[in-house]
Amino acid sequence: MTMLERLDRGTRGSLSGFGDFCVFASRTFLWLTGLLRWKNLRLLWPQLYDIGVSSVPVIVLTGAFIGMVLAVETFPQFKAIGLQDNLGTVIILSVVQQIGPVLTAVMIAGRIGCALTAELGTMNVTEQLDALTVMGADPIRYLVVPRFMACVLLAPVLTLYSDIAGIIGGWVVSVWVSGIPNGLFWQHAQAGTGMWSINEGLIKSIIFGALIGLISCYKGFRCGPGASGVGRACTESFVTAFVMIIMVDFIFAKVAKDLYQALYGVTSII
Repeated sequence: MTMLERLDRGTRGSLSGFGDFCVFASRTFLWLTGLLRWKNLRLLWPQLYDIGVSSVPVIVLTGAFIGMVLAVETFPQFKAIGLQDNLGTVIILSVVQQIGPVLTAVMIAGRIGCALTAELGTMNVTEQLDALTVMGADPIRYLVVPRFMACVLLAPVLTLYSDIAGIIGGWVVSVWVSGIPNGLFWQHAQAGTGMWSINEGLIKSIIFGALIGLISCYKGFRCGPGASGVGRACTESFVTAFVMIIMVDFIFAKVAKDLYQALYGVTSII
């Protein structure tokens, strides 16, 4: 097989897989209309606990230490130019706009996304998905929609926990370790942080949650046979979700910056 033939086969396979994913996502969105029914809501509660409550400790822990590291690394540079009192603005903006949403999304993709892929992949390998279809129950409505909605609903909530923990961690290091006056820290932080920055991070986290839910469930539904197939699906799920998170983060940051400039006529919210 020549290089052109391999390239052609790879391109066809990628386009076919993307089309299949679009069909899968479309079917998921179509079933969202019936989510408010009680029998469908009962499927949502266990997923909310597994994805949300169980993830809070690790999200808070990582968020707090990221805030601490950010304060430790940026303080010497700001002190060298006499702007150490502005450290609160930089820490809070960095956390709520970028670090909080992206870190939370990566943690969800690693902890929850891989678990969803493994769970659904095992059900696929053991033919439980086929059994649901034979019994007249759509596997996407019964299995995918609750997990997808749990990711969408809880991603911004977990992002808030990560933001708060990161801000507190950065404040502790800045005030109690680096010696920045507490009043100046919060004064500059309040002056430089607006609702636009907070909303930008939360909206971004909703998109991340939707991507993680769809990608994880899709990889589980389309995993290969056997334990090795499930393992490869979990790896592909995390890698694909991580790449999409970084790509969407860049696109969203660019769009949000241009939109802010168009609305308010400035390029910075500081």
